[in-house]
Amino acid sequence: MSLASVFNIAGSGMSAQTTRLNTVASNIANAETVSSSIDQTYRARHPVFATLFQGAQGGNGDSLFQNQDAAGKGVQVLGVVEDQSELQARYEPNHPAADAKGYVYYPNVNVVEEMADMISASRSFQTNAEMMNTAKTMMQKVLTLGQ
Repeated sequence: MSLASVFNIAGSGMSAQTTRLNTVASNIANAETVSSSIDQTYRARHPVFATLFQGAQGGNGDSLFQNQDAAGKGVQVLGVVEDQSELQARYEPNHPAADAKGYVYYPNVNVVEEMADMISASRSFQTNAEMMNTAKTMMQKVLTLGQ
């Protein structure tokens, strides 16, 4: 694994965390939206990540872990899935969006969990950015070795 591949790995991590932050923002923005139907109610969304390995990207065999076939090449977002947990049905007969029985359906978004997820994604993004800065510094030091 070359030092240059650190940029690709950290970049894929930053991209994945950006997707995670976007889904958290969407969940928080829709946390208090209501609907008169279960089918039309917003459901929380969560990204699904997968590790990319050396062989998955047609690696050229420059891995330190070549024999174990375990060299990571980054992370990939497989998709964004909807949370299938139960929605919150509240009896609010005076609400304009209430159904015939007087119920209003709220999303299955827990704002506290989403805030914790946002902090985690933000720190993961920051860690990947620090990895890129460290790799850049190391490459600059290598260039000054011959002086």
